[in-house]
Amino acid sequence: MHDFLKKIFGTKKTEPQDITFDAVPAWLTGRESSAKESFVAGTREPMNAIRNGVAGLHLIINNIAGAEHDPAIHPKLKTIAKNSLPQFVRAMKGSLAKDLPEDPEEFYAVAVECAKSCINSTRGQGRYLQAIFPEEMKTVRHGIDEIGHGINTINPLIATYRKELAEVSAARELFDAVTDLRIDYDKSEEKLGRAHTRIAELETRSAAIDAELGALPQDPRMGEIESQKSAIADLARQRDDAARTYSALSMTASHVLRKAEKIASRQRHPTEIAVLNTAMALLSDHEIPDREQLDAALKAACPVAERMIASGEVLLKNKEERAVFSDTPGFRGDICTAVSSLKELEESCRKAELALSTHCLITKMQSLEREKAQIRAMLEKENQTLGELEEWRLKTAKHIPELLRELKEKIMGMSEGDVQLQMNDPASS
Repeated sequence: MHDFLKKIFGTKKTEPQDITFDAVPAWLTGRESSAKESFVAGTREPMNAIRNGVAGLHLIINNIAGAEHDPAIHPKLKTIAKNSLPQFVRAMKGSLAKDLPEDPEEFYAVAVECAKSCINSTRGQGRYLQAIFPEEMKTVRHGIDEIGHGINTINPLIATYRKELAEVSAARELFDAVTDLRIDYDKSEEKLGRAHTRIAELETRSAAIDAELGALPQDPRMGEIESQKSAIADLARQRDDAARTYSALSMTASHVLRKAEKIASRQRHPTEIAVLNTAMALLSDHEIPDREQLDAALKAACPVAERMIASGEVLLKNKEERAVFSDTPGFRGDICTAVSSLKELEESCRKAELALSTHCLITKMQSLEREKAQIRAMLEKENQTLGELEEWRLKTAKHIPELLRELKEKIMGMSEGDVQLQMNDPASS
């Protein structure tokens, strides 16, 4: 009747036990301890059987070592026995020498190694003793079989135990991952606040700089700056005019002197070549030449060119060239005056620009611009950091529930549905 009612109504399934997130470590430790206890209890009997098998083998090997072989066997077999028996006994004693530990896992490893070594010994030197000591060798194989039977009994137990430990380790890693992420997520809230504060401070300072820069044009001292700028512009125009004057004179003279230098080279007059080259080098130099040095060089070079012009060796092509070489003393005076004027104007421009650059309003403006550029770079970095942090928080907020679901499934699988993690536990949300 009882079985009949069970078929109709079925068996009532017990509700799974709920555990909180914080209780998971203790529950896993309990699973670990329970698995160890079951493993130790299950291996106790086969471990004793293996110990007995090892002890029996010790006894058997000692008996074989002192055994008398059959006198009726062939002399050749006697020789084999004489050589192989000591080696076999040494090998077997070496295989059985290591103490068997109390810990089941350590015991298992030593027992497996012992069994393998004993089997190798019987297949090695032991195979020569089968015909001489048939009963003893049969007993040896039986002893090894006892050890092997014990190991085979332990095999599924240790596999189950290690599987349970692996599941506990995997669940513990999930728990630690969730815990670490929650800690980091809470800390990121503070980082988020600090980032927003820094950005607000930088933006406030940037706005203040803009206000200061915007007020500078109304500063009464701006008139001084505009006056200085106007003076610099006038000086720059005068300098450029002087540069053009000097450039026109030097280019005209250089063109004629170059033609004269070619003729002097053809005529192989080294002194004239050197004089002409010295003058051309000064005239074509990017730096403004020294007035006295330039005048001396032209004083030496112009007569050479004049002689060639007079002899018809050098032809003057335009009125500028004719103007220069029709009155070389006047030309020298003009170009030296242009050099002096250009140098003075360049120096005046340099001093005026230096005075402007060191004006208090200019230095203040430059300082504010530099600070603004630094703030712009800092803001860009802070906003990038903030964006990365917010992206990490979004990903983490999605990842934590995924890990919790995985942990819940792991616990349900380990307990075969008897225990489940409370997903609405505030500590795990």
